[in-house]
Amino acid sequence: MKAREFWILFFPSLLVMGALLVLPLVRTVQWSLEQVRYGTPGTFVGLDNFAAALTDVRFGKAVLFTVAVTVVTTVILLVFGYIVATGINRITTSRPLVLGIMLVSYVLPNLVGAVAYSWLFDDNFGGVVNRIIGFFGGTQVLWFTDQVPNAILVTANTVWHMLPFAMLIILAGLQGVPQELKEAARIDGANALQTHLHVIIPTIRGVLGFVTLITIMDVLRMFDNLIPLSPQAQAIGNESIMMYVYSVAFADGAQQLGLGSAINVLTIILILIMLVPFIRGIFKEAKAER
Repeated sequence: MKAREFWILFFPSLLVMGALLVLPLVRTVQWSLEQVRYGTPGTFVGLDNFAAALTDVRFGKAVLFTVAVTVVTTVILLVFGYIVATGINRITTSRPLVLGIMLVSYVLPNLVGAVAYSWLFDDNFGGVVNRIIGFFGGTQVLWFTDQVPNAILVTANTVWHMLPFAMLIILAGLQGVPQELKEAARIDGANALQTHLHVIIPTIRGVLGFVTLITIMDVLRMFDNLIPLSPQAQAIGNESIMMYVYSVAFADGAQQLGLGSAINVLTIILILIMLVPFIRGIFKEAKAER
């Protein structure tokens, strides 16, 4: 492709990316250094907003909760996504039907899925989970008002929502593993577990890294599912970073856009820190394949 043709095809996408990504990011960084409310010009305050955010106990709790849910969710998705993908990879005729059923939770809008999911734990809508616990002699669990049970509820919903995505990407990776590698491992005397650990997983390491990247970015930005699942998030300490940003920057008439922007910048830095090891691994693998 000639350079002129490339720029003709690429320039519209560049304009869209600049308008939707670069300009908002520049404005966010600008506001993070100002004391600003919506509709009025900002006043430069330097790093005061960052200092206020970093010394806010509420922000610290939000970071701790969000990172904990992100780490646990990522591990569960990688393990169970691989197991489910391996099982589906063995299916032949009914694979489209199974995939269609499994993808329902992922294609549902996150808020709609979270509301429906909350009904399983809400006694006002049947509370199936508490009924099962009571049937086996357990005591009623306060899923929406106790910190640990609520964190488990939020994590379980996040896994339920994102597992089909992880499974589908890993399944694509499994289908790209050369059959010769599996046969060679079998001839060398490797059992099924050894074949997965020493042959298949290293072969799809890049796919697993991609799933990890997307999971970390998505879970760190969780917001809408907490509205039905954790209605008392701030009170019980299960507030996500994005929910904290919304509360600070918009809930009170957009009075603290500067502070909210500073928290957004810190969140971007946190995401980059968590993604650096996986990005480096993907680049190393791509360089090794050249």
